[in-house]
Amino acid sequence: MNTFLPPAEELALVDRELARLDARRAELLLRRDWLVRVLDAQRAAPALPAAGPRPWPAPGAVPGAVPPRPEATPRSTQNVLLTLGGVLLTVAALVFTLVSWGTMGIGGRAAVLVVVTSAALAAPAVLLRRGLASTAESVAALGLVLTVLDAYALHRVALPETGGLGYTAAASAVLAGLWAGYGSVLPRLRGPLPTAVAAAQLPLPLGVLAADGGLTAFAWAALGTAALDAAAVVWGKGLPVRVTAGTGAAALGGWALLTGLGLSLTAPVTALPLLLGCAAVLLFLAVRHAPSAPASAGVAGLTGIAAAGGLLRSGVPEAWIVPGYALCALLLTGAAAWHRGPWAGARPEPVALPRLRDGLALAGAGVLGLATVWALPPTVVGLLDPAVRSTAVWSGEHAERMLSGYPATAPLVLLVVTAGLAVVPRRWTRGAALALGWALVVGLPVVFGLSYGASLAVRLGATAAALAVAVRPAPPARGLDGATELLAWTGFGCGMVSGVTAVLPALDARAATFAVLGVLAALFGAVAVLGGGVRRTVAACAGVLAVAGLVGAGAVTSGASEPVTGLLLLAVPAGTGVLGAWLRRRPPAVAVEATGAAVGLFGVALTAGRPALLALGLALAGVVAAATAVRPERRPVASWAAAVLFLLASWVRLAVWGVAAPEAYTLPATVPALVVGVLRRRRDPEASSWTAYGPGLAVTLLPSLCAAWVDPHWARPLLLGLGALAVTLLGARFRLQAPLLLGGGVLALVGLHELAPYVVQAVGALPRWLPPALAGLLLLGVGATYEQRLRDARRLRERLGRMR
Repeated sequence: MNTFLPPAEELALVDRELARLDARRAELLLRRDWLVRVLDAQRAAPALPAAGPRPWPAPGAVPGAVPPRPEATPRSTQNVLLTLGGVLLTVAALVFTLVSWGTMGIGGRAAVLVVVTSAALAAPAVLLRRGLASTAESVAALGLVLTVLDAYALHRVALPETGGLGYTAAASAVLAGLWAGYGSVLPRLRGPLPTAVAAAQLPLPLGVLAADGGLTAFAWAALGTAALDAAAVVWGKGLPVRVTAGTGAAALGGWALLTGLGLSLTAPVTALPLLLGCAAVLLFLAVRHAPSAPASAGVAGLTGIAAAGGLLRSGVPEAWIVPGYALCALLLTGAAAWHRGPWAGARPEPVALPRLRDGLALAGAGVLGLATVWALPPTVVGLLDPAVRSTAVWSGEHAERMLSGYPATAPLVLLVVTAGLAVVPRRWTRGAALALGWALVVGLPVVFGLSYGASLAVRLGATAAALAVAVRPAPPARGLDGATELLAWTGFGCGMVSGVTAVLPALDARAATFAVLGVLAALFGAVAVLGGGVRRTVAACAGVLAVAGLVGAGAVTSGASEPVTGLLLLAVPAGTGVLGAWLRRRPPAVAVEATGAAVGLFGVALTAGRPALLALGLALAGVVAAATAVRPERRPVASWAAAVLFLLASWVRLAVWGVAAPEAYTLPATVPALVVGVLRRRRDPEASSWTAYGPGLAVTLLPSLCAAWVDPHWARPLLLGLGALAVTLLGARFRLQAPLLLGGGVLALVGLHELAPYVVQAVGALPRWLPPALAGLLLLGVGATYEQRLRDARRLRERLGRMR
C-alpha cells in the first residue's frame, strides 16, 4: 500500500496496530469463554425463565451485582501513574545531585552517574520489546534528564574554571547529538528526537554570546541555527520533530531577519549578506515545504527587496530612496509574473513552484502599494486645491497650494508602478494602471510647480484621455473577460473626478472659466453620444450642467443682474426639452430633462429678489412645462407642473400689481378652463376630474382663500364660502374628487377663519386646566373607538377612490 509516512513511522504505526489487535483478540476470547459457560448453565436448568445474557462480571465481583461504571480509562490511569513515577524519579535525581553529591568520593560519583544514567537509557529498549511503550517513554525521559544532570555535575567537579555560557553551548551541542543518536537507535520513542532539536537551538547563539561576538555575529548564529531547523522541517522524522524545528526556525530566523532589516537602514553593506542568507533559507522552505510556500516566499521577497533597496539607499539622495525600493519591487514582481518563457511546458513544474511565485509577486505588490501611497499626495492636492477658496471669483489671483516641496520623484514612482501593471496579464491590472497613470498626470503640476494655465491644461488633458478610454476602451487581452468594462468604468470615473474638480481653480479667471466649462461640455457631450449604458446618462447630465455654467457665466459677463441671469438660465430646460423630444424614450432622456428642470428651478429661485421678474420667470417656466406636456409620455407630470407654475405666476403678478380683488382676474380664466374640462370629460369619460376641473377651480378658489384670510370685511368670506359650498355639492352630486375636495377644503378653511376669533375668546375665558382635560377625554374617546374610526376612514377612502 502507498502512504505518505516515512518507513520508520509507518513501521511504528503497524506495530501499535498489531499490539492493539492482539489485546482485543485476547479480550474477545475471554468474553467467548464466559458466554459459553452462561449457555451451558442455561441448558442445565431449563425450568428457569429464559433471560438475556447478563453483564460480564469483573474478577472478584459479587454475582448479580451491577458493576460500577469506570471513571477513568486504563490508558489514562497508566499515563498518570507513569508521569507521577517519572516526576518522582526526576526529583530524586535532582536531590541526589544537588544535596548528596558532596558526600561521595570521585570514584563513587562516577560509578553512580554511569550506572544510573546507563540503566535509565538502556531500560526503554527492554520495555519496548515487552510492548510497554508508555513505560519506556517515561523511563527514557528520566534518562534524558539524568544526562543533563551529568553535564551539570561534570562542570561542577571537573571543569569549574570553564565559563558558564561557553560550557552550556558545548554541553547542549553534545547532548543534542547524543539524544539524536539515542532517538535514532530507538525510533519508537517519541521524546528524544524533539528534545534533541530543542537542545540544538542553543549551541551557536550561546557560543557567540560567550565569545562577545556582537549583534551581527549573534544574528548570523541565529540564522545558521534557523537553517538547520529548516532542514529538520523538510527532512525530519515525525510531526513533533518538524513542529519543534519550525518553532525554532521562526524564532531565531525572525530575530536574524529583524536584525538585518535594522542594519539595512544604518549599515546596508553589513546587512546585505545577512538578508540574502535569510532569503535563501526562506526560499529553501518555500521550494521544499509546500504548506509554507506562499508565506515563506512572500517574506523572502520582502527580505530581498529590503536588501537591494538598502544597498541603493546608501548611494542615492533622499528623494530617490522610495523609487529605489519601488524599482526593486517591480523587478521582483515582474520576474514572478512573467515566469513563462520558451521552456514553459517542457516539463511539469514542482507543486510548490506556483505558490512560490505567488508569494514573491504578493511581496513585490505590497511594496509597490506602499510606494504608491507615498506618491499620491500631489494627486490629492492637485484635485482638492483650492478646496476652500481664499480669493474672489474672477479676481485673477490664485490661492497658494497646500503642498510644496514634495519630492519630484513621486511621479517617477507612479510611472514605474503604472508600467509594471500595464504589462501584467491580469484582469484588474489594466484598470489599476489607467488609474495610476491618471493620478500621475494630475499630480504633475503640484510636483513641478507649473503655472496656472499649464495646470489647467494638464488637468483637462488628463480628463480628455480618461474619458477617451471610457468611450473607446482598448481591446481586452485574450481570456480577460470583463476587462473592457472595468477599463471603461475606471477611465470614466477618473475623467469625471478630474473634470469636475477643474471647475474650482477655473473660477480664478474669467477666460479660464469659459475655457474649462466649454471643454467639459464638449467632452461630456462626446461621451453622451459615443458612450454606452449608465456612463452615457451621467455624462449627458454633466454636460447639461456645464452648459448651464456657460450660460450663467455669459450672463454675468454681459453685466446682467442676478434675477436676469436666472431668467436666462431658463433657456437650459427649454433646450433639454427639445433634446428630450429628439431622444424620445432613450435612457438618457429622462435624466437630461430632469437635470434641465433642476437648472430651471434654480434660475427661478434667482429671481426671487425681484417679484416682477419672479412672475415672469414662473410664467416662462410654465410655458416650457406646457410645451413639454405636448408629448404623451411627459403629459402626466408636465401638465401639472405647467398648471402650478402658471398659477404661481398669476399670484405673484397680482401681488406685484397690488390687486385687492383677485377674482376679477381669476374668474375670467376659471370659466374657460371649466368649459374645456367639461368638453374633455364628454370626449373622454375616463379622464380624471383633477385633470379636467382641478386647474380651473384652483385658479379662483386658492387666491380668493388667501385674500379672505387677510380681509377684515365679511363680504368676501361669505361669497367664497357660498361658492365653495356649491362646488362641494356639485362634486358630491356627480361623484367627482376634485370639486368635492377643493370645495370642501376651502369651505372648511373659510369657516375656521370666521370662527377663529370666537374660539380664541372662548378659550381665553375657560379655566387653564380645562383644555388639557378636554384633550385627554378626546384622546380616550378616539382610543376607545379606534377600530370603528379605522373602518370609517377606510370606507371614506373607498368612496373617494370610486370618484373621478
